[in-house]
Amino acid sequence: MKILFMIILLIHGLIHLLGFLKAFLLAELNEITDPVSKPLGLLWLSAALIMVISGVFIFLKNPLWWLFAIIGVLISQVLIILFWKDSLYGTFPNILILSISLIAWANYDFDKKTQSEVSSILEKVPKEIPPIITIEDISPLPEPIQKWLKVSGIIGKPAIQSVYMTQKYQIKLKPEQKNWYPAFAEQYTTVIDPAFIWQAEIKMMPVISAFGRDKFINGEGEMDFKLLSVFSVANDGPNPQINEAALQRFLGEMVWYPSAALSNYVVWKDLGSQTAKATMTLKSLSGSGIFTFDEVGHVRSFSALRYQGSGPDAKRSEWTVNITSTKEFEGIMVPSSGEVTWKLESGDWTWARFEIEDYILNPED
Repeated sequence: MKILFMIILLIHGLIHLLGFLKAFLLAELNEITDPVSKPLGLLWLSAALIMVISGVFIFLKNPLWWLFAIIGVLISQVLIILFWKDSLYGTFPNILILSISLIAWANYDFDKKTQSEVSSILEKVPKEIPPIITIEDISPLPEPIQKWLKVSGIIGKPAIQSVYMTQKYQIKLKPEQKNWYPAFAEQYTTVIDPAFIWQAEIKMMPVISAFGRDKFINGEGEMDFKLLSVFSVANDGPNPQINEAALQRFLGEMVWYPSAALSNYVVWKDLGSQTAKATMTLKSLSGSGIFTFDEVGHVRSFSALRYQGSGPDAKRSEWTVNITSTKEFEGIMVPSSGEVTWKLESGDWTWARFEIEDYILNPED
């Protein structure tokens, strides 16, 4: 679809050259019945060049292509109004180009705000080299946690301070939804000052996507999803329920930054049978969850009683992450795929299946 739009933009732009050719008597164009002055001819040329530049920027994946497209459309529409009898049908491609450009502008603005938040959490990551994790460090922890940390490969390596991941998803936005929506997400997480920024694009139809951001910063959670980056379809937080749910998400995702198990904001309780309960506390905010491990020590699941939604009527439901595979990234064994399920009174709702595509420790902004 992007290629088709680029072609439409380029062709529409080149058509504006006809006004320039007419003005400077470079071609005899009977299609344009009214005379065209040279100043207006230069304006027709400007519209053509600006739209062509926009199309080239799309090809080069320059995120500012929409700016040139909007300027080109505005010039074009002024000329169309001046030469309405001969060029009125040019309004239709202008409406199409303007609509898509405004959506791209909104997406650019959404990304810019998210990147600003990413920069804010990465700035808090300490610059000094983190300590090496030793056997002595993990000895006070419950046996299942010690076993997990050993098999993860974190022993003898520096404590993880931050992680960047790209993730591929299949998502169902409602329990009754039959087909899965494909999605792609990026996530930044910091450990010492617990925070994450998760940004996703959900492809709901071939040309319609929802863009969303889930975050947890300074003990506060917030979720924002917009259709086409313009129309808000979900916006919640920060509030007590969303804050607690975001904290529990950070806690469950500890499996991707295992050294966080040693953090002073996490308290462990051995439950036996290869399970352990973790309770995370940040100031007045607290949340818990239960980790289950296999005989080798790899994490197999995480479950928590977690708020689904917010407000005075919000209730906690069991939220379970089942791990389906484990993979080594940068010398660390972490879950690489799994599925996320809400266990509701109406039945289980597996709303997401995920796969880690890229995993980078201590990324730079």
